[in-house]
Amino acid sequence: MNKEEIVESPTKRASLWKELGNAIRGTEADYTSIGLRRAIFLLAVPMILELVMESTFALADIYFVGKLGASAVATVGLTETYLFLLYSIGMGLSMAVTAVIARRIGEKSEEDAGVSAVQSIILALIASLPFAIGGIFYSKELLTLMGADEWALQEGYRYTQWMLGGNAVIMLLFVINAIFRGAGDAAIAMRVLLVSNGINIVLDPLFIFGWGPVPAMGIEGAAIATNIGRGIGVLFQLWLLFNGGKHIRLLKEHLRVNARALKNIFKTSIGGIGQMIVAMTAWIFLMRILADVSSEAVAGATITIRIMMFTMMPAFGLANAAATMVGQNLGAERPDRAESSVWKVGVYNMIFLIGVSLVYFFFNEDLMRIFSDNPDVIAIGGEWMQILSYSYFVYGWWMVSTSAFNGAGDTRTPTKINLVFFWAIQIPLAYLLALHFDWGHSGVFWAVFFSETSVGLFTLWLFSRGKWKTVKV
Repeated sequence: MNKEEIVESPTKRASLWKELGNAIRGTEADYTSIGLRRAIFLLAVPMILELVMESTFALADIYFVGKLGASAVATVGLTETYLFLLYSIGMGLSMAVTAVIARRIGEKSEEDAGVSAVQSIILALIASLPFAIGGIFYSKELLTLMGADEWALQEGYRYTQWMLGGNAVIMLLFVINAIFRGAGDAAIAMRVLLVSNGINIVLDPLFIFGWGPVPAMGIEGAAIATNIGRGIGVLFQLWLLFNGGKHIRLLKEHLRVNARALKNIFKTSIGGIGQMIVAMTAWIFLMRILADVSSEAVAGATITIRIMMFTMMPAFGLANAAATMVGQNLGAERPDRAESSVWKVGVYNMIFLIGVSLVYFFFNEDLMRIFSDNPDVIAIGGEWMQILSYSYFVYGWWMVSTSAFNGAGDTRTPTKINLVFFWAIQIPLAYLLALHFDWGHSGVFWAVFFSETSVGLFTLWLFSRGKWKTVKV
């Protein structure tokens, strides 16, 4: 090593820490003109931290609920099958919001970006109404439909009632953070979830088990804590949207219904909602099949999906960064730069998920023991994690290529892909293997492995053809 390299190394380290600080604080950088690696880093770091905090809450929540027994965990899992429908709408709408806002910011049209942000909030509130009505008045019927046990119908239904009844805060949290991400204010979205989930984690054990004057509310307490934490998070979002954005800020004149912008977001969101509904309803069918196997199978799958989501958060964060890069660079008429960002992010994702696969393969049951002491639940969840480890890195390419389509505003292509691989392949295959061939929960897990590995490879191939570059939003 020569003298110049010795001097340069500390300088590079100092620069890295400086950029890390910039990423966490947020910058006014133009993501269509700065260096590609720097742009990805500044966007991905807060997006990764945002999602890690969200999944940390999910793990903390299931950890505390797990102390109430397998039926309580199963109740959370069955309720989440309906929440997944809600998430599908929220995430689908968020895809459209990110794409539209990113495109307007790339075009340097801040006024149109503000108007579009307001329309997305209006759509989020409208979409939350049916779920609120269903959850408040029909929670027991919804759990019965999913094959819930007696404990869930007598005690756990209150959790379902609170989670679905207060779903507007979940929807708004999704959509407003999508506004920030599309604009390039990913650091703000991160801070919102830090506040929201911090409150959640503190209130969870307090409300579930009680302390001092606070009574023990059991599984209902977990839902109340979630609603309070996320409700405060939404209030924080709205304050920041009017006062704290570096790339987008709402003004009083934006607070109106704009039919053209509303229609544009709705039209773009149809494909995003469609692809998420297909994926989420596929998961509902899988959970229904697992419910026919045993409550332990549902509990094992519920815990595994929480662990899986936690470990995949960095990959999702990178994929979200790719969506913003694609949207803004297409808006700036730089399609080649948009494509280059996706390939770079894909390589980073693949490397990360290979490491996760090794952890899943060797330490699957150790991870399960953190959340359950039931040997059947541990064995079932551990088996799924080991199966996932065989091709987990392919999921990274799937996430990034799908995000590229969505960031470009081409939300319909992933919907068509999901219809084939999830509805036409995954669900029938899971049913045949689990129930017809009597593989039980193992049949469901192998069906997921086959279908999701296949869809990942196919989506990446379709992305490489480049038609997404011509989409207009």
